[in-house]
Amino acid sequence: MLTDARVRTAKPRPKVYKLSDANRLVLMVTPSGGKLWRWNYEYDGKNKTMALGAYPLVSLADAREKRDAAYVMLCEGHDPNVVKRLKVEANIEASRQTFERVAREWHGNAKAQWATIHASDIIRSLERDVFATIGALPIAQLTPPLILGVLREIEARGAIETAKRVRQRISAVFVYAIAQGIASSDPAEKLGAVLKPLRKGRQPAITDIGPLRTMIRLAEADNARPITRLGLRMLALTAVRPSELRGAHWAEFEDLDGKLPLWRIPSARMKGDLERKHEVGGDHLVPLTPQAVSVLRAIWPLTGEGPLVFPSNRHAHRPMSENAIGYLLHRAGYHGHHVPHGFRAAFSTIMNEWTERHGDPHDRKVIDLMLAHVPKDKVEGAYNRAAYMPRRRELAAIWADMLSDGLSDPAALIDRPVKEVRFHSRRRLQPPVETDFRFPVQRRVARRS
Repeated sequence: MLTDARVRTAKPRPKVYKLSDANRLVLMVTPSGGKLWRWNYEYDGKNKTMALGAYPLVSLADAREKRDAAYVMLCEGHDPNVVKRLKVEANIEASRQTFERVAREWHGNAKAQWATIHASDIIRSLERDVFATIGALPIAQLTPPLILGVLREIEARGAIETAKRVRQRISAVFVYAIAQGIASSDPAEKLGAVLKPLRKGRQPAITDIGPLRTMIRLAEADNARPITRLGLRMLALTAVRPSELRGAHWAEFEDLDGKLPLWRIPSARMKGDLERKHEVGGDHLVPLTPQAVSVLRAIWPLTGEGPLVFPSNRHAHRPMSENAIGYLLHRAGYHGHHVPHGFRAAFSTIMNEWTERHGDPHDRKVIDLMLAHVPKDKVEGAYNRAAYMPRRRELAAIWADMLSDGLSDPAALIDRPVKEVRFHSRRRLQPPVETDFRFPVQRRVARRS
C-alpha cells in the first residue's frame, strides 16, 4: 500500500519504475521526474491499462477514487476506457451544441408553421437580443440566472413585452433541445413570474433621451422600407401627430434651401373641431432643423415626383399605412412601451425638463405651441399660431441635437436591407440615377382669403 509520503518522496531513476498500491493501482515514475497514475485491469480476456492522471494534480486519494469508480464499471460489464472515451466525446459534442446552433435548428424546423413575417421577427429578435450574450454557450450548461440576465437587459431599455416574448422563444428552444436529447431541463420555464409587468393605461412612451435614441437606432436597423425609416426619424424630430406626418405634401414645405425652412401644415389637416379646421391663419407652423431637412433631402429622390412625402408602398397617391411606423417599433421590440404618438410625449417631457434648468420662463407655452395643443382660449390660440417663432427654432434645434446624437445620417437609411413586399402600383418608387440634389421651388399651400 502506498502512502502520501512515499508518493511525494519518490525519486526518478535512469529507467521508468512502478510503485504499487492495492487492486492493481500503480504509480509510474519516469526518468524526468514525472509521476503518472495507472490502473491495470482485465476485460474480455485482455489485459488493459487505464490512465488516471498525473501526481500531484491527482493525489493518492483521488487516484484510488477513480480506480474504484472504474472498477464498478468493470463489474457492470463495461470497459472503463471505452466509457471514458465516450464521455469525452459526449462532452465535446455538448460544447458544440451552443444555444445559437440549437435555436437556428429549431427555427429552421418550425418556421414552416408560421407566417413569413412572423418567422422573420422571431429569428431577428433572437439575433438582436440573445445570441450576442449566450449564443456561443453550450445550451446544456445554461442556467436560470444566465437567461434572466438576458431578459433584464431587454427590460432595461424599456421593452417589457419583448422580454416576455423572448422568454417564450428561449423556452421553446429548450423544449426542442430536450426532445433532441441535447438538454435535460428548461431554465427559462419559470422566469415569466419574475419579469416586470406590462404598463396599462395611457399610450406608452419612452421619455428618457438615452433609451429613446437606442430605440430609434434599433428600429432603423430593422428590415423596413426606407420611407418608413425616414418617416420614423421625421416624426421623432418634429413631434407632429402621426396623421399629420403621413399626410404631408411636398407643397407644404417652404424655404428648404434657405435659412428658415418651414413646414406649414394646413389647418384642415390639424386635430380639432370644424371651427379649428376652418380657422383663418390656423396653419400649424413647424420650424425645420438641419436634421429634419436632411430627412427630406434623403427622401426626395424616392417620392419627390409625387404629391406625398410619405406615400403608401402599394399606391403612390395614398399616404403610408397608419400602422407602418407602429409595426416598425413593434418589430424592434417596443410593442407596449412606445408608440408613434409617444414622440410627442417624449418631446414634451424632455424639453420641459430641459427648459426648467436652462430655458426661459415662457418656454412651457412655446413647447405647447410647437405641439399644436389646442388652447382653451381660441382667440389667444389663433393669435399665437405664429408666435415665438425664433424661440421655437432654437428649441427645435436643441431637441434635434439631443435626439440625433449617435444616429446615422438619414441618407444612410436608404441602402439598408428592406422588407420584401408586393407592389401593386404601376410605378415603384426608386431614386433617380443622378446624385446632384436641390429642392425645386416649393409651391405654397393654397390659403383661404
